Amino acid sequence: MKDREVVEALYAQSMRRLSAYAFALVGSYSAAEELVQDAIVRTFSKRRRWQDLAAAESYVRAAIRNTHIDAVRRDARWTARLPKLIRTEEAPGPEAAVEGDEAVAVALAALPPRVRTAIVLRYLDDMTVAGVASAMSASEGTVKRYLSDGRALLSQHFELTDEDEQTETVRVKEARR
Repeated sequence: MKDREVVEALYAQSMRRLSAYAFALVGSYSAAEELVQDAIVRTFSKRRRWQDLAAAESYVRAAIRNTHIDAVRRDARWTARLPKLIRTEEAPGPEAAVEGDEAVAVALAALPPRVRTAIVLRYLDDMTVAGVASAMSASEGTVKRYLSDGRALLSQHFELTDEDEQTETVRVKEARR
């Protein structure tokens, strides 16, 4: 039998049995469906000659069992190692710099996408110009232009001081209108 014929017959005739078997292993319908699909992909990703549908079904059943056992082992390993990997103190992310400040969010939304990306990478992620250029796959000159344009556009929303220009920090004061 050809792979396509076997897969079609498997879905038509054996899917209920395979899903019930997977459900017995995992206890969730959605997880069982995922497990069956993973097993079918694993089974039919390699060329094999199938004698009949029963042989293919037993192979898929074994793949379901092995996939589930591998997942249980992997989860157990992660559960044992995860407490050692987690930091106990939380470092604030870059979103803390703009969180709750609607004026900054509105000003950033007004920037063109590439300019906004350069500004965020440079000032919120604290990357160098070379790092921003590498991340954006652009030249340093292009990134400098984006940063200059972005600062000019942001200055319409905020008052930037000379000190900010020299240190390239993102301390901004809302412009008085």
